[in-house]
Amino acid sequence: MATSRALATAPPATARRGQHPGIALTVIAATQLMVVLDITIVNIALPHIQQALKFNTTDLSWVINAYTLTFGGLLLLGGRAGDILGRRRVFIVGVLVFSLASLLGGFATSSAWLLAARALQGLGGAIASPTALALIATNFKEGPDRNRAFGVFSAVAGAGGAIGLLLGGMLTSWLSWRWVFFVNVPIGIAIALLAPLYININESERHPGRFDLTGAFTATAGMVSLVYGFIRASEHGWTDQVTLTAFSLAVVLLAAFLLNERRVPQPITPLHLFRDRNRSGAYGLMLCVAAAMFSIFFFITLFVQEILGFSPLRAGFAFLPISAAIIGAAQFAARNQLRWGPKPFLVTGSVLVLTGVAWASRIDINSSYVGGILGPTLLFGFGMGSIFVPVMLTAVSKVAPHETGAATGMLNTTQQVGGSLGLSILVTVYGTASRDEARQQAGKFLQQATPQEVLRFKATGQLPQPYSSQVLVHGISSAFQLGLVFAALAVVIAALVIKVRRLPEPTAVNPSGGGA
Repeated sequence: MATSRALATAPPATARRGQHPGIALTVIAATQLMVVLDITIVNIALPHIQQALKFNTTDLSWVINAYTLTFGGLLLLGGRAGDILGRRRVFIVGVLVFSLASLLGGFATSSAWLLAARALQGLGGAIASPTALALIATNFKEGPDRNRAFGVFSAVAGAGGAIGLLLGGMLTSWLSWRWVFFVNVPIGIAIALLAPLYININESERHPGRFDLTGAFTATAGMVSLVYGFIRASEHGWTDQVTLTAFSLAVVLLAAFLLNERRVPQPITPLHLFRDRNRSGAYGLMLCVAAAMFSIFFFITLFVQEILGFSPLRAGFAFLPISAAIIGAAQFAARNQLRWGPKPFLVTGSVLVLTGVAWASRIDINSSYVGGILGPTLLFGFGMGSIFVPVMLTAVSKVAPHETGAATGMLNTTQQVGGSLGLSILVTVYGTASRDEARQQAGKFLQQATPQEVLRFKATGQLPQPYSSQVLVHGISSAFQLGLVFAALAVVIAALVIKVRRLPEPTAVNPSGGGA
């Protein structure tokens, strides 16, 4: 009776909070989906963007990197902002910034305009994403309810990349490349309107403090410089002066970041979070798995369009099985965490990822979708889905309330930075292997070519089919072979570094929620 009277006299918005956990979870998961899929949704649209905005091939890669690097580099600052200013408030601001940036990106008329919009999208995602993960713990009780919520969140985070490829193909084929940006605007507005009505907050979770802007700048600039160095090396070689300068600057900036974090009273990344062996292992595992994940999406997309001749729409549909595998495995892992603990899922998932990458590394010019692509991506999807829930729970376990944002932000950061760094390394391997193979294929072609074909090749520098396809496939296979190193490291970390077998519920946040 007392509860009913309290609800009857409470303001409508307050009465709704906590009464519809399904809506709250939908709002939070939709935000994560929007933020994650934007990493890949533009992949299939890149040829159209290149033609419309006159990108050259090198600069085109920054349509992806401008987003992922800003996103990954500022996630820690976003998590800290939620701790200081209040998570729901910061969550809404991040969603609105992301939506505005998407609108600007859709209207872009130049390459510089689009890259600036992509960086602003990354800022909005960095603000919204870590607070979204922390809000799950605020709005769901300990035990099965929270584990199920983490399962939904993890499935969305894991499948978002594949869903982005499908959605990008649909929007590009049916409407225009601009709609891969415009689609975020109505979703973001709806989330911003629903969040104050259905998402609980707890004022005790606000912890006044200072922002570590120096740490945010040195971390982000250092990672941008490092990734740029690898991308530059893929085209100009390892002895190029600009490449060496980029790597040197990255070392200086990242060293300055670590020094700053040791000295400031309220660091953006409390280094003592890494003292816990299991948490450090979770971060390392996410870093390695993300490096492999980004390579799967990027290079398989390239293979199905350039070698198999899939249209953008058909290429998007080709990733539906991996999305289903990630979602199904994540839900199974969430439901069985209390029964088996995280260790079996982390080890099994890592082994499945390793097996999937090993299988993918064997693709050749004659591989079909069913024979060479479907099997590896399904294994990879089941592996990723098995990992996401237990690695999240491990990362936030036993974290102090005022450092929840930093801990969740660090987990997201390792995923984005691992993906960007891993992809840049594998693209470097791809470029080097492709150049070597191109020389060999050119020699074979010139031995068999007619005089007219030789003149055409010398004028354009382009090998005809099937020589050019062989170059592409060799580069992709070589990249996957290095991707095996990342996947193997993930197996080692899961098996030998992470020791926890029964995971206590996170104590970092007050699960009862409440507050205005």
